[in-house]
Amino acid sequence: MTKRIDLHSEQDTIDLAHYIAPLLGPGSVITLYGDLGSGKTFFVKALGAFLGIGEEIDSPSFVIFKEYHCGRFPLYHLDLYRLKDEGELLDMGLFDMLESGITVIEWPELAENILPYQTIQLRFAFDSEKRFVDVIPEAALEESFQ
Repeated sequence: MTKRIDLHSEQDTIDLAHYIAPLLGPGSVITLYGDLGSGKTFFVKALGAFLGIGEEIDSPSFVIFKEYHCGRFPLYHLDLYRLKDEGELLDMGLFDMLESGITVIEWPELAENILPYQTIQLRFAFDSEKRFVDVIPEAALEESFQ
């Protein structure tokens, strides 16, 4: 089931992160789809704050992934835009990340075939009038989003 949420302001994105954060734990995976400037990294910053991460979260575009161990759970923030094949994902230890912390993946298309089925998909988009996100939640979240 897909739920569309209008994002009228940055506060709406922060509220979305605040709602999702308590539902996450080790093994949780969130994939973030959307063009540049659609709000993916902003969402991760807000999510990290609600998970108790005090350090600055920024885009991992050039380093592929960043990890944060100062919150309630490890947070792994990946940007797969520059990767070419699934082998590169395995070489960087993707499965260890998936098992030991909360993993958030920007530009996740390359990893879709190897991610758990209960991955939460957030599809950020905007047009000339508004921003929105389509949430495709895992089964445990579906009732909350109805």
